[in-house]
Amino acid sequence: MKNLTYLVLGGLFGLILTKSEVVSWWRIQEMFRFQSFHMYGVIGSAILVGLVSVQLIKRNRLKSLNGETITLADKKYNHGTWIGGTVFGLGWALTGACPGPMFAQLGSGVAGAAVLILAALAGTWTYSALREKLPH
Repeated sequence: MKNLTYLVLGGLFGLILTKSEVVSWWRIQEMFRFQSFHMYGVIGSAILVGLVSVQLIKRNRLKSLNGETITLADKKYNHGTWIGGTVFGLGWALTGACPGPMFAQLGSGVAGAAVLILAALAGTWTYSALREKLPH
């Protein structure tokens, strides 16, 4: 039953991503070319919702769907953060997709998203193989 909840929530998330056009390669290219405010508005809204949500979780000691207390550990800054963010941004700009929307693109019939998903999996595997040698 718990997996069904996650499946429904994931499906709703994909539907929202698709209907708001944030999975559109054209919208993503508009953003990186500074031709439209659409994506910046969506990302800014997501940051605001995330900030409020984290504060609500921390202050009200909310629990997960499994009934476990949610703990949010503080993270230290390191140089790997900006390096990884730069690589992520370049990949996003070149492919027109980031991890969440790739699956929504595939579900909406963009066959090329399958290649992106395989490339993302290869990148994840490469990171895990090189993790000890990377700056953390």
